[in-house]
Amino acid sequence: MLWPLTAHDNRCLYGVIDGFFALIHPMMQPPLKARFLPAGDTALVVEFGDTAERALNDRVLALADAITAVGIDGVVEMVPTFRSLMIHYDPSRIGAQALARAVSPLIGKAGASSRHGRLWRLPAVYGGEFGPDLPEVAERTGFSEEAVVQLHTGVDYHVYTLGFLPGYPYMGDGPEELALPRRETPRIRVPMGSVCIAFRQAGVYSLESPGGWHLLGRTPVRLFDPRRENAVLLAPGDKVRFEPIAADAFRQLEARAASGELEVKPAEVSA
Repeated sequence: MLWPLTAHDNRCLYGVIDGFFALIHPMMQPPLKARFLPAGDTALVVEFGDTAERALNDRVLALADAITAVGIDGVVEMVPTFRSLMIHYDPSRIGAQALARAVSPLIGKAGASSRHGRLWRLPAVYGGEFGPDLPEVAERTGFSEEAVVQLHTGVDYHVYTLGFLPGYPYMGDGPEELALPRRETPRIRVPMGSVCIAFRQAGVYSLESPGGWHLLGRTPVRLFDPRRENAVLLAPGDKVRFEPIAADAFRQLEARAASGELEVKPAEVSA
């Protein structure tokens, strides 16, 4: 059963059935390709599922690419997340229902993302003052500290989304052997550049901040630097590989980063 395209109430959800936009009562909602959810009066969320997994994130990125290619008038910004795409729009140029109608056929056409992302190789020093949680992670996982570093640096991490701090990447999927819950007691201060893990995710603190993830090391590369033309270094769909360096090398690179002289360039890779 489909409801007319009128203003919805709290009992209904926007949804897509066979590519058509409709209002669907939650008690009668069939399996959907995606759901449209209002986010205030200037944003619409396209939700592909309720789990954080690569297949859903690929669909999120593919839809963002499709919307960019079509060029829907009134769309001002898109924010990919693990499992959904938030579309910010100008209500003076397009309404929520018109936007949903324009996006709906793109969902069926957008399969897994085939975008060419970027591979960033980020130097990182592990352990000691830079990675105070490395000994505990090693003890809890049953590996030596050297083995933990090898596991952490042996993966190309996928950037799912950015959030929490400007330029902070939520990345997966890390080695199962290093999957640990967040720290029971968060730190009040985590230095900028700290390389961290929690569950099978990895991250890098783009600014000094409180935080509760396990700190394995630190990178001198600044993921957020307002002095750059593109202040945010990483983007959803990018890949990141960490490369271990010594403490002396870190300090030299960190000094260059502080002065704005450290430049890191990515390689183009298939998603």
